[in-house]
Parts: sequence; structure tokens; C-alpha cells
Amino acid sequence: CYNLIRREPEEEGILRQAKENGVGFIGFSPLAQGLLTDRYLKGIPSGSRASENRTLKKEIITPEILNSLENLDKMAAERGQTLAQMALAWILSDSLVTSVIVGASSIGQLDSNLQSIRNTSFSAEEIEQINALTL
Repeated sequence: CYNLIRREPEEEGILRQAKENGVGFIGFSPLAQGLLTDRYLKGIPSGSRASENRTLKKEIITPEILNSLENLDKMAAERGQTLAQMALAWILSDSLVTSVIVGASSIGQLDSNLQSIRNTSFSAEEIEQINALTL
């Protein structure tokens, strides 16, 4: 599991170790079970994974997380992307990441996700801002 919120592969050196050993790294859950989409920006919608306390637990969606998501969403809009597109672009911008596994429940979601590869460049200021909002 690797995304803007769950950074264990980065923090624990797994990405570095994969590169040093000549193997690829494929992350899963790059959108944090939907948390890094616009779905949860206004709280927990009914019928969502979090509302049913399934793979995304309600207790994860704190006011602090919602604030971070709102700020990340604004940043994405400034880049001409959705929050999901920016979250995917961020992962794909890392040379230590080979690929990611995305889930989509519609062709529209898949198409939108694929748009993330159009802009995977981040300035040092943007990376600093992302890190301030997510670490």
C-alpha cells in the first residue's frame, strides 16, 4: 500500500531496497480506498466504504485529514488536475516506482485516472507543500 497518506514503503526504505536489488515496485491503493478522490472532501457520504466501515475505516477521516484533503484538492486544481489525478501523478513521478494498481468502477473513472500521466512533474515547492500536508 503506497499513496500520499500511507508512505511506509518510502519511510521504511522499501523503494530504495527495490531499486538497489534491481526489482520493480508496484504500489496498490494509490487513492487510499477513495480517500484521495473528491468523494470525501465534504465528509463521509452514505453508501461509501467509510460509511459502512469496510476497507476504509471511519476513524481515519479526522478533521485534520479532511483539512489536508481540501488543501491538496486546491493544489491539484492549480495544477489543472483532480485530487485523484494529482495523487496518481505524485506516485508515478517517483523513479523508484515501477507502476501502481488502480481500481475503477467505471470507464469514466479509469479515463480520468489515465489523465494523471499527462503531468507528473512537480516543482520542489509543490513537493514541499505536499509533504507538509501529508507527513
